[in-house]
Amino acid sequence: QVQLVESGGGLVQAGDSLRLSCVASGRTFSSYAMGWFRQAPGKERDFVAAISWSGGSTYYADSVKGRFTISRHNAKNTVFLQMNSPKPEDTAVYYCAQDSRLLYGGSRYSDGDEYANWGQGTQVTVSS
Repeated sequence: QVQLVESGGGLVQAGDSLRLSCVASGRTFSSYAMGWFRQAPGKERDFVAAISWSGGSTYYADSVKGRFTISRHNAKNTVFLQMNSPKPEDTAVYYCAQDSRLLYGGSRYSDGDEYANWGQGTQVTVSS
C-alpha cells in the first residue's frame, strides 16, 4: 500500500520562502512521476507542479512558474516543493500525488485523475 506523507507547511509571510516535502513508501518511487496540487477553501483542486520519474523534466502552473521549484531525491523517496516569494493567493492545502503511469515519458501531468495515490495534505498560509 502506497503512503505519501507531506510536511513543511505552515504560516509564512509574503516574500519569504517555504519548502514542502513528501515522503513516499510502498511502491518503487523512482519509477513514477510526482506532482503537487493545491486546494484553497471553496475552490477546486489545482495543479501546481510535476516532475518526471527520472527528475529530468519539470512542469509548472503558470501561476507559480519562476517562484516554485519541484525536485526529487529518488534515493530518499522524497519529492520537494520549494516555494519562493509566496503570495497570499498561494494559501491552500498542498497535496503531493504519485502518477499512476509507470515510467511515463509524456508531458501531460496537470490532470489529477492521472495520479493514483495522494497524501493527506499540508496547510500553507501566506500572510500579506
